[in-house]
Amino acid sequence: MSASGTYLLIDISNSFTKAAFAWRGRIGRPARLATAKLTSRWLQGLQKKREAALIVVSSVVPDKNRLVRRAAGKAEVLWLGPRLELGIGIDYPRPESIGADRLANAVAVTALYGCPAIVVDFGTAVTFDIVSERRTYIGGVIAPGLEAMTNFLYQRTALLPQVSLREPRRAVGKSTIEAMRSGAVLGYRGLVREIIARIRAEQFAGRKVHVVATGGYARLIARGLPEINAVHPHLTLEGLRIVANLNQPG
Repeated sequence: MSASGTYLLIDISNSFTKAAFAWRGRIGRPARLATAKLTSRWLQGLQKKREAALIVVSSVVPDKNRLVRRAAGKAEVLWLGPRLELGIGIDYPRPESIGADRLANAVAVTALYGCPAIVVDFGTAVTFDIVSERRTYIGGVIAPGLEAMTNFLYQRTALLPQVSLREPRRAVGKSTIEAMRSGAVLGYRGLVREIIARIRAEQFAGRKVHVVATGGYARLIARGLPEINAVHPHLTLEGLRIVANLNQPG
């Protein structure tokens, strides 16, 4: 284990960065910051709280990686990627092209829920990542994120407003905002339901598969989707914790 027995986990996504201290069996309460506002000073402030000797990073924003290196000090940094020990295999033509967060999700769902499994991550994009019954990452699906879709309508039309996303009261809206909210939430559930159905039919026909959701809008969308078995808000960070356990320095 790291010298202090503590890890610092950092997940840098396009919209938000989440960080949490962790130990072998659990993670602490995460801190969250808009990735655009991420600085080495913010990361150094975290490090000063516990001085973790091992930092494990999932990053899909390469321009921010230097901030982690600058803040790490004497701590060892593990960048999550296919060359680390992950506890799962990878059956994919170019493993290095898989997003680090997607690998972390696959690691976590396998360890915490079992396989075969599908992870649905509601982030800037919504990603579907699949782990076979042989504990092997085999690929996935990427679709536009829910907020990206609604923001596109707002930005590209003259009369449609920006909408806060929540459960619509009915399918037929009685105002522009209600109509947009219905189209966004109910329509998005349709997108997710169809993709899950196609993955099941193609890969797991007649077999039980664990479907786990994570990310910002996971609870909202999963509420109306019996196809999703569980919602785990910090699945990516759990994957980083598991990778830290599997890749101890020395």
